[in-house]
Amino acid sequence: MSADKKIGAYICKGCGIGERLNTDQLEMIATREGKAAFAKSHDMLCSKEGVALIRADIDAGEANHVLIAACSRRAKVEAFNFTDVALARANLREGVIWVRPESDENQETTQEMAEDYIRMGCAEVKFMTLPSSSEEQELNKHILVVGGGVTGMTAAIEAAAAGYPISIVEKTGALGGHAGQLHKRTPNRSPYADPQDTGIAEMIAAIEGNDRITVHLNSTLTRTSGAPGRFSADITTESGATTTENFGAIVQASGFKPYDANQLPEFAYDKSPDVVTNLELEALAKAADGGPIKRPSDGREVKSVAFVQCAGQRSDKEGHLPYCSGFCCTTSIKQAMYFKDGNSDVDTTVLFSDLRTPGAPGEDFYRSGQQKGIVFSKGQVSEVVPGDTLEVKFKDLILNEDTAMQCDLVVLATGMVATTGPDPDAVPMEAEEGEQGAEKTEEVEAVQTVEVSVDSILNLDYRQGTDLPHLRHGFTDSHFICFPYETRRTGIYAAGPVRRPMDIQQARDDATGAAMKAIQAVENAAKGRAAHPRVGDLSYPVFRKEGCTQCKRCTVECPFGAINEDEKSYPLFNESRCRRCGTCMGACPVRVISFENYSIDTVGQQIKNCDIPDEFDEKPRILVLACENDAYPALDQAAMNGVEINPWARVIPVRCLGSISLSWITDAMNSGYDGVVLMGCRRDDDYQCHFIRGSAIAAERMSKVGDTLQTLSLEPERVQVYEVATTDIERAPKLINDMAETVEKIGMSPFKF
Repeated sequence: MSADKKIGAYICKGCGIGERLNTDQLEMIATREGKAAFAKSHDMLCSKEGVALIRADIDAGEANHVLIAACSRRAKVEAFNFTDVALARANLREGVIWVRPESDENQETTQEMAEDYIRMGCAEVKFMTLPSSSEEQELNKHILVVGGGVTGMTAAIEAAAAGYPISIVEKTGALGGHAGQLHKRTPNRSPYADPQDTGIAEMIAAIEGNDRITVHLNSTLTRTSGAPGRFSADITTESGATTTENFGAIVQASGFKPYDANQLPEFAYDKSPDVVTNLELEALAKAADGGPIKRPSDGREVKSVAFVQCAGQRSDKEGHLPYCSGFCCTTSIKQAMYFKDGNSDVDTTVLFSDLRTPGAPGEDFYRSGQQKGIVFSKGQVSEVVPGDTLEVKFKDLILNEDTAMQCDLVVLATGMVATTGPDPDAVPMEAEEGEQGAEKTEEVEAVQTVEVSVDSILNLDYRQGTDLPHLRHGFTDSHFICFPYETRRTGIYAAGPVRRPMDIQQARDDATGAAMKAIQAVENAAKGRAAHPRVGDLSYPVFRKEGCTQCKRCTVECPFGAINEDEKSYPLFNESRCRRCGTCMGACPVRVISFENYSIDTVGQQIKNCDIPDEFDEKPRILVLACENDAYPALDQAAMNGVEINPWARVIPVRCLGSISLSWITDAMNSGYDGVVLMGCRRDDDYQCHFIRGSAIAAERMSKVGDTLQTLSLEPERVQVYEVATTDIERAPKLINDMAETVEKIGMSPFKF
């Protein structure tokens, strides 16, 4: 330890710690083995007096590296918010006394756990450096909104109201998008009984009268570069004139395009003008302006109309949409009311397999439709036969029989296809099958089944592609649980139907959230702080250039496109794009990438400074590397619920499973650990890694560990990788306890000294 590093260790006796542990012994461990300059105990460190004790030592220059041995690092973060020193936490409460039953026979192993966490905490903080901002950019409050529909306009209005200048780039000649083409909208206020005005004209007027909002019509983005706080965008008009502006953050609200009904030949869309889509009906209703709606073929007033729900949706047929677009059922009810409100004698039938009316107005609006005489029939339409009148053939799902009806007009409830650019992560279809029928990789299985626009929206000047990665079905990738507006391109937020299918009210709510996130990105970037989920973290990747082999693994594996390459193919880190997940650090085979407060050494030294008893003591050691976003909280909650964890386990939180270096695994094995358990976020359809691909990357890396273990004559069962949800408060401890049982069966490591 260099002379300028002064480690102060503070041990809390509160919450039962002092009653269960020998804190005098812990102080001695901190100073003698942890090389702390001093160690102090306090009855309640998080109290006003305890915090003042730590602050006084810092202000007096006695400590510039602080270890707090108390509760979990997830607890009391406000009390222990010492931003002017390097800070580490040793978890004695949730990590030791709450997971060990109180008894005389457990006293020895419980104390040993606590002593190890003191050693590990001192080692961690010793190899930390106080993070400081890179100051790559100044405050740029200008926000770019791509798309001038209801989503884009809402984002612009909300951000402008907060005092931020906005530029809207709209590819058409008018604001409003698809919502501007509607005759009326579904209601968003009680009693939710009738269609209401769209409000688009008022929104356009508000934008035109707002000095903070600039609108670029008939324009597109032809190049976007930079990072949060310093984006540069080329805005090009139809005539080719280009202006370049700088922005702090971007909201992509490029909306959707209607599903192409020409892909539904069974419904005669291409054979009869009297078969229309739901959007085309809006034009007919607008033309009628409250009067009788007339059918396109002969201008005759419509006396009977059938609405075909899920037209080309919720279907696994080729070319169909496998998802529900969400807005279609309420839209059909609204459009049936167009007819009923003009002439109550018009026969209106909604044919559906499942009727879905989400949101506040849903049930009330449906009941209002029933009261107006709209017929809702549970039926699966198989064919529309064109003629002077249209014959709709369908299977009555209640009577379980085939039947048909005659009508003047058929309206197809077609869905939304996201207006996104090409997916940079898409795998060509010809790569779907490997040689000799090899199984598809995860990336191949993620190939989109829905065709999306090949025209770029953002034209990003990123090594990782020109547009935002897709999640599925062409919608932009976001963390759909925790950070729904974020994308894998930091500082660029997706909102509205480009993110998932939604109606007008949902799009407006979405836009407001995205605007707030864009504002947060602007402010964080100016201060050099990370975006979610590590908001406020000042550290960013640095690398030792002379050791770099230019392998490009860090560039390729970064989930967020935060790393470009310079002219000599060395990594070029964009600090404000970085989410601080550490995936690049875990990817580097020569270990030259690190963060000031999280590095190969801060974790590696914790592993090495755990006391490893020899084989004759019959006290195994199990290393647990737990993701700080899901696995570590699950273990904390398990402790709160009194779930016991094996005393041989030593838990180290990591930022993401993707940050795990294989050197940590080899160091652990060589140091005599008997087993290693890795716990990261789940990555299934209903869950998601907080850093998008961390669990997948770790699983791929660890798949190669088994061969390494076998070359060392170690059993592959000694290293296990699991996906854990934050709610797995019973399962997470069990996985650790299962490893203890495995070690008992196969024996302790032969590498013990």
